[in-house]
Amino acid sequence: MPNIPIGDEDGTTAGDETGGDEAVVLRGAGIEKTYDSRLPWRRGVDVLDGVDLEVRAGEIVGIVGANGSGKSTLMRILVGALDPDGGSVTRSGRVGWCPQESLLYDRLTVAETFDLFGAAYGLSAEAVADARDRLADRLDFERFLDYQVRHLSGGNRQKVNLAVALLHDPDVLLLDEPYTGFDWETYLAFWELTEELTERGTAIAVISHFVSERERFDRIYELRDGDLVESDGESGGVGDGGTAEESGPAGESHAADADGDAVSDPTEVA
Repeated sequence: MPNIPIGDEDGTTAGDETGGDEAVVLRGAGIEKTYDSRLPWRRGVDVLDGVDLEVRAGEIVGIVGANGSGKSTLMRILVGALDPDGGSVTRSGRVGWCPQESLLYDRLTVAETFDLFGAAYGLSAEAVADARDRLADRLDFERFLDYQVRHLSGGNRQKVNLAVALLHDPDVLLLDEPYTGFDWETYLAFWELTEELTERGTAIAVISHFVSERERFDRIYELRDGDLVESDGESGGVGDGGTAEESGPAGESHAADADGDAVSDPTEVA
């Protein structure tokens, strides 16, 4: 399990300082990342080239970009799971992370998964149970609490992945393709939940390859040529809404099980 920073009592992640602007709870300054080429005679690939980003309490920021543009690399650096080659990241308070590839263990039940992450977050058993039941009801996976994770459909697995990131009531929530596999009802429930979180002051950054409902975001950036550019809505990756089918979870099509949840494998039943 990666070492995801959890806030100290004063609300500042160990080793980080937020400076004088208390409203900014996540700041990336001059972030650089280069991946070495597999061919020794070729130079490395500059994935991130001096990225600057600020996310304030109570706002939701979208980051879009083409496949391979470095979105997930940026997210992993922001959360502290990957070191940048240059620049710095400062975070204030508790951080929640919902990665594109889940951190769930296949042979644990859903309930055991919450116990594991709750212990990692330093939560009491009672606090874990309360948060788990509330999130399971909200995201509609309570009937699967005794299922092993490996038997969940893709949609239900993603619900649990998101709920684990919310378990400790984070001040900063980082979401990488969070609604992939969601059916339409769960997609709407996701946005209702994020609205409530931002109203309480949670800062949220959502990374996706496509954003169809611009009005849900305070700001949207496009990661292009290693840098973040604030989107004007005309560039790729940002849509203008549309029908429910068009503006659904990442504009993707998924096979559905009997409950309408997307399944990642035809042998999965939950």
